[in-house]
Amino acid sequence: MVTTNDITRVKNYLLALQDDICAKLEKIDGKRFQEDNWQYQNGQGGGRTRVLENGNVIEKGGVNFSHIEGNELPKAILAMKPELTGFSFQAMGVSLVIHPQNPYAPTSHMNVRLFIAEKEGQTPFWWFGGGFDLTPFYGFEEDCIHWHTMAYKSCKDFGDNTYAKYKKQCDEYFYLPHRQECRGIGGLFFDYLNDWDFETCFLFTQSVGNHYIKAYAPILDKRKDTVYGEREREFQLYRRGRYVEFNLVIDRGTHFGLQSSGRTESILMSLPPLVKWVYNYHPEAGSQEEKLYIDFLPVRDWLASK
Repeated sequence: MVTTNDITRVKNYLLALQDDICAKLEKIDGKRFQEDNWQYQNGQGGGRTRVLENGNVIEKGGVNFSHIEGNELPKAILAMKPELTGFSFQAMGVSLVIHPQNPYAPTSHMNVRLFIAEKEGQTPFWWFGGGFDLTPFYGFEEDCIHWHTMAYKSCKDFGDNTYAKYKKQCDEYFYLPHRQECRGIGGLFFDYLNDWDFETCFLFTQSVGNHYIKAYAPILDKRKDTVYGEREREFQLYRRGRYVEFNLVIDRGTHFGLQSSGRTESILMSLPPLVKWVYNYHPEAGSQEEKLYIDFLPVRDWLASK
């Protein structure tokens, strides 16, 4: 049973997490996020959207908090949980995407959330979800190892197989079947997490949320000033197309937000500001661009490379 106190604790954590991540990213960029508070038009609640555009380092980034309640579950949830037809819902979370200007600095994504479904006369359902993943355009092994080391550390107190389980789920989820390639080098992905008691699930979700900035900030800081030219920029814009394809065609979070009549500007803030599609593109043999496809996008055990 989830109590009102539990919900308050989760909400307070999520708001603090948003504050902490924004502060650390602002320290690297030198500019501040713009804050936009909004109300949920299809039910109760709302959110706090923070966006940074045309920064010194971040071309576009958003760190969003939302807490909404509705009387009818969106199709994106019912497709996975048809037994919840007729349930009302409550959802809260922090979701972010950071698109750096420099092609040598990878795009990153993180999400942590709590979902509660209720129906009179029925036992309420609750679960946590989330994770983080990295999308480089030019790969660096030390960055990938650091990213997955932080992912491992976020899981290490919650069972010997936890990292391996949620890394595998991440590799499988952030995959574009129509391209037959992964979106990036993965990380962690978990959903419908209620295998442990509420407190343990909440502690695990906090650990994942707290390790995101430990994983990303050092990489962003290291790569933000790397010299690049038109070739690297063009490849970055081309690869951003994969990000758009995934978010619009496959991503459950996007589908949930749009189907629940959420705030469109906040939902689609994850899309990059500039992107390019090139017909029948193939990277030059032996190039750094080809190396991304050969050495980084295929699923790997990055911790074995340490």
